[in-house]
Amino acid sequence: MIKHLIFDFDGVIVDSEILAAKAFSNVLLNLNIKTDHSAEFIAEKFAGNKMIKVAEEICKIHNIKDKNSYLNKVMKLVSDSYNNKLESVEGVKDFLKLNTLNLYISSNSGKERILRGLKQVGLDSYFNKDKIYTFDMVKNPKPSPEIYIKVIKDNNLNNEEVLVLEDSVPGIKSAVQAGLKVVGVIAGSHWKNRLPEPLIKAGAFTIIESYKKINKLIN
Repeated sequence: MIKHLIFDFDGVIVDSEILAAKAFSNVLLNLNIKTDHSAEFIAEKFAGNKMIKVAEEICKIHNIKDKNSYLNKVMKLVSDSYNNKLESVEGVKDFLKLNTLNLYISSNSGKERILRGLKQVGLDSYFNKDKIYTFDMVKNPKPSPEIYIKVIKDNNLNNEEVLVLEDSVPGIKSAVQAGLKVVGVIAGSHWKNRLPEPLIKAGAFTIIESYKKINKLIN
């Protein structure tokens, strides 16, 4: 029986992955760099990775010398979008209203950013601050399994009673290596017009495109 849900944050609770992807793409355009790195391409290729890693990869591909300047410009756009355009993933609020399970968050993002995002989209009452786990609480972020192992050990959870909700390949690999069952969630807008096969290959045992299907899956 499933008693505990562990959510990724970006792209699973808040619809932020596409905002970050647009920022990475728009800064390239602002630098007059000709590229096929559209927001959709960046979301597909880099979702689930830390922003500094994405910036390093994009700077390497486009021969951008000052990666710190590029990242800072991206972070400014992301911050503006996060403050003004952030929304919850479709269906998650209704799902949480009906939920009776124990909830956790495991994310490659920072805790203050998560807390601010939850409050901004009206979901802060559903998550205990002490049950939010972030990249800076472990030595290695996702796709390392460390963060999920920490959630399990800190809360003395039984792996068989845990279900993980992830939307990216690094996140799914992280949970699978920790010995957990993982659902691939493609309800976020960054999954529009994309096929979910990479999530299955990474180890997700099933895919859901709507939160309406999770209760049935859990039962």
